[in-house]
Formats: sequence, C-alpha cells, structure tokens
Amino acid sequence: MNEWIDELAELTAAGERVVVVTVAGIRGSAPREVGAKMIVTAADTLGTIGGGQLEYQCTNIACDMLGDDASRIMRTFPLGTSMGQCCGGVVDVLFEPMASGLPSWLRDLRALHGQREPAVICTDLSDTADKFIITAAGTFGLVDGDTVSVIVRRARDSLASGQSAQRDDDWFLEPVVGSDLNIAVFGAGHVGSAVVRCMSALDSNIRWIDSRRNIFRGTASNVRTIESADPSLEVAAMPSNSFYLVMTHSHALDFEICDRVLRRGDAAYCGLIGSKSKRRRFEKRYRSQGMRQEIIDQLICPIGVDGISGKKPAEIAVAAAAEILQAYNRAVRGVSTLYPDNVHPLHKNK
Repeated sequence: MNEWIDELAELTAAGERVVVVTVAGIRGSAPREVGAKMIVTAADTLGTIGGGQLEYQCTNIACDMLGDDASRIMRTFPLGTSMGQCCGGVVDVLFEPMASGLPSWLRDLRALHGQREPAVICTDLSDTADKFIITAAGTFGLVDGDTVSVIVRRARDSLASGQSAQRDDDWFLEPVVGSDLNIAVFGAGHVGSAVVRCMSALDSNIRWIDSRRNIFRGTASNVRTIESADPSLEVAAMPSNSFYLVMTHSHALDFEICDRVLRRGDAAYCGLIGSKSKRRRFEKRYRSQGMRQEIIDQLICPIGVDGISGKKPAEIAVAAAAEILQAYNRAVRGVSTLYPDNVHPLHKNK
C-alpha cells in the first residue's frame, strides 16, 4: 500500500526528523518484497520491512541517523542463523534521513498520487542528489544528462509493463501505482462495518454505500463513503472487474443491487450475504424475469471461504475478505476462470 506517502509528507511538513527505511534488493528468500518501507521517528515506527531481527537492527541504525540530512546509505543483511531468521536470503536496505522539511519530490508525488496518476520514484544510489519523479507524460525535479534520459525511458517502461520496484545499476526505481482491487460494499450495519475495517487494510479502493443518513463513522483513507437514496444506482459508478459485497438492511434492496451487478456482466465477484435459502429465492425470481442461468450462477451466496462457519461480524468479514483475495489473485495470475477446477463457490460444498 502507498499510505506511507501521506504519512511521510505530514511528518516532514511538520518538521519531524525521520529516516525512511526501504527494502532495495533481495537475493533468495526474504520476509518482505522490494519496495517495502518503514518510517522511523524519534518516538515511533510506521510500516514494516518484515519484523524480526532484520527490522530490529534496521530500526536501531535509523535511530542513530535521526537529526540531520546525512547522505543515504545502503546496508546488506544476510538472513541466516546469525540474524536469528531462517529465511536464508540476503536483503539490501536503503536508509534515507530527512530533517529539513517536506522535499519537493514528495510534494510532487503526493499530488500525483492524489490524482491517481501512476509515477516512478527515481533514486540515484551513487549520489546525494534529490530524487525525481517520472510519469508517462511528465517529469518532476528532473536534471539533464544522458544517463538520466536512459533512466527516464526505463522508468516509463516499468510503468507500461507493470513492473514492481527494482534496482537498475546505481538507480532504484519505485513505481507508485494505485490499486486495481476495486471493492463496493453495500450496507453499513455491523457486518458491513466489519468487512470495511478488514478490507481497508488491503491495498484496495473501497466504495462504501448505504441509504441511511449519518451512519458512517471514521474510515481509512482508501474508503469513500456514499449516502445514496438509491444505492443500486452506485453499481454503475464502479469500474469493470470490480468486486461487490451486498449486505444491506433490506432484502428488496439486496435483490435490486445484485440484479444490476449481474446484468453489467463484468463483475469479478458478486457476493450476497445470506443463507442458501435466500439464494434460492433470489435465483427463482431472477429466472422468472428471464435472466440466463449462467449469469445467475455468478451470484455467490453464502459468502466466505470454506472452513470458517462463525456468524460474528468479524468472522464473516475475514471469510469474505479471504474469498475476494482468492478471486483477485487468480485473476491477476491470468487464470481463465476465477474458480479453480471450474468449481464455482456456489457449488463448492456439493
């Protein structure tokens, strides 16, 4: 997730002295991916680079660097028995102190990210020069030079190909791209609230919709709350390949929302809270209205992965989030069906 952008911008703008700790390279097995970040201040740490001895030692190093704008440094950590970690790989970690206020590259990045503009952070690991930002059409903080021109092309290539953060000789390129996991949650009752709390911790974009006034409370930055007199109309606002969870206070409203989702024909997942008998009633009505069976079969009810049968809101939320992640991960890997072995979740217990 990219919440570190706002966190770092707020800290540096307030004059807080920080050190940004980033996983810049991995060889073998490691607890986090390249690009994972942790922000260290005098009083706290935000984010994680994997925990354990690696994170403990990196936090201590970062604390020793607080207080000035010293040059960024790279340290290498073998994750063997000497570190008390059994991953067995080798991790390169970049330490970047910041003590002189909000840097221009971060201001630019925050603005671009707020506009959902994909960008690449370019860091010269062999120099103390400031970072610069590359987008598909623009440059921010760029300096002239043949080497930099090559890096600009490579940065744009990484955006076009969907590459993750990577080392490129003496450069570190970090694509910052908004999530394509788009989730609509209809209903802000106990279960809907639990679902949103659970899923907002994912790298996702959530639209949370309810017809009741003043029902929403504080939410995460990746959650947009919508009060609508007719929540079913919000189905049209979602991008293609979205994930829908329908759990309102009204069966009639549930029916109308699911009807609109199914008739769109491009949902990655349409989950309806309820029992098998509720699904049978909905299926019978859809069939009587002329909906084809292959479309009706896309409706998932009951929701949630097998093996979690609890009825508490938090338990339902975990089960539903797991099912959506399964479907999302299969779609990302390009599997021809969202469901392994062509077994639809509706029939997984048969």
